[in-house]
Amino acid sequence: MPAVIFPGPEGRLEGRFQPATRARAPVAMILHPHPQAGGTMNDRITQHLYKTFVNRGFATLRFNFRGVGRSQGSFDNGIGELSDAAAALDWVQSIHPEASTTWIAGSSFGALIGMQLLMRRPEIRGFISIAPPANMYDFSFLAPCPASGIIIQGTGDTVVTPNAVQKLVDKLRTQKHITIHHDEIPRANHFFENETTELMTSVDRYLDMRLAPDCPIK
Repeated sequence: MPAVIFPGPEGRLEGRFQPATRARAPVAMILHPHPQAGGTMNDRITQHLYKTFVNRGFATLRFNFRGVGRSQGSFDNGIGELSDAAAALDWVQSIHPEASTTWIAGSSFGALIGMQLLMRRPEIRGFISIAPPANMYDFSFLAPCPASGIIIQGTGDTVVTPNAVQKLVDKLRTQKHITIHHDEIPRANHFFENETTELMTSVDRYLDMRLAPDCPIK
């Protein structure tokens, strides 16, 4: 997991990057939870997502938002963090300009930023959003949501309420030309402390389906 430093809007950003092992490999970027709640690129779920995409041959980046670790700048309530994510994706794509497709994955605050980035970057063709904070932020910017993906939620989550996430899923599923999968992990809290295995099984099952040559979802 090579350490990298690359330019962001407010100075350098710190990350871990695994280059692809083959030409035209897809790109994946992993976004960490809320910086002011202790979220970093070394968050347990962020690392699991990173390893999953690396093992599948993606050119994979995880990085610290501004003000976290060695990344410069200070927390900007999501506005600057979205700019950080866009700059990070630019950096990966400068290394792998021939990438066949791009995926985004994140948990909690990282899921919010990832879904905002979807609206800016048409090359993103798949997303994994874990416990997107639908009860804390307005997700109406997904109008329309431009890519298919999966939303995974713990039924025991008291930070992001399952009901709010279900409403978001129901709204997105009214849109045409995309397919939204939704998995609920029984008993899991916001951090999936005791259900990490079940969480990653859900992620891997979805990626197996989406990355299969005969998958109807493009």
